[in-house]
This record gives sequence, structure tokens and C-alpha cells, in this order.
Amino acid sequence: MIFHTTHCNMSIITVIIETPRNTQGKYVFDPMNQCYKLKKILPLGMSFPYDFGMIENTIAEDGDPADAMVITECITYPGVRLTCRIIGSLQAKQSKQGISVRNDRYFVVPTDSVLFEHITEIRDFSKQHNQQLQDFFINYLKAENKKLTSIRYMNSSNATKTLQKLLK
Repeated sequence: MIFHTTHCNMSIITVIIETPRNTQGKYVFDPMNQCYKLKKILPLGMSFPYDFGMIENTIAEDGDPADAMVITECITYPGVRLTCRIIGSLQAKQSKQGISVRNDRYFVVPTDSVLFEHITEIRDFSKQHNQQLQDFFINYLKAENKKLTSIRYMNSSNATKTLQKLLK
């Protein structure tokens, strides 16, 4: 079972880190070779603001596991599994060459976090912080000639309901 709730009624999931924060390289898991490989290098001056990974046992509309940005104070690396609580998502469509698919980005905090234990919703961060997260994803995809159309931020409850539809 990948979803369970804590005493605070927060949804708990497992996220596997693919790309650590402050990294210019984007890594993905290669199941054929059972290792992580470099998928692309971000443009100069751009790096991941937080750890980025996949939510275990999910398949999103783009055919990949659901994407998660892990807001944490600890240092991680590709392959680290973290137990996290969902704090919200950026509901978005991603398009390339006229083909558009839903590709939400989920925001999570490790259950062991001390620095971010008070964060229960993505709206607990400032509007400027959340705008910068949205801008990161727009510019990140722009480097691949893809376009991200942001629909809206969803709270933790709505993000959890959406994510539950992606379970394998």
C-alpha cells in the first residue's frame, strides 16, 4: 500500500529521488541497466531548486511515474527512497509539437523533516516562492522545446485525490 494517513490526516507516499537539488544534470532511472543515467543538462545558470523524483507505484498521463519535488533540508542522491507527505501540486499540461498531456508536479515534504514540519500546504510558502517553482518548470521544459501551461496549484487534499487516480 503506498498511501496511508498519519494522525494529522496527511497522505503519506514513497518518493524515489532521481535528481538532487542544486544539480544541473537531470537524471532518470534506466530499468534495462538498473542504474540512473543522465537525461539532459539544464542551461547555464539553471539548477533544480529542490530534490526531484518519482512517486512509487504511479503512472501519469505522460507514461512515466508521477513527478515529485521533495522539499527537504537533507542532502540526497539518486536512488534514495523517502517517506513523504503531500503538501500540494501544480496542476499543469505539458505540450510538444501540438501534443498535450497532463503532467502535474507534486510537492512533498519528508515525514522526518524538522525544518519543514510546519508546512502542511503548498500555500504555506510565499506567493513569490511558488511563482519561482512554477517558473522553474516552465523554463526547464522550454529547454526541451516543450511548453508547460500551468493550470493552478492544488491543496494537499485535492492533490492526493488526483494522485490516487494514478496508482498502478
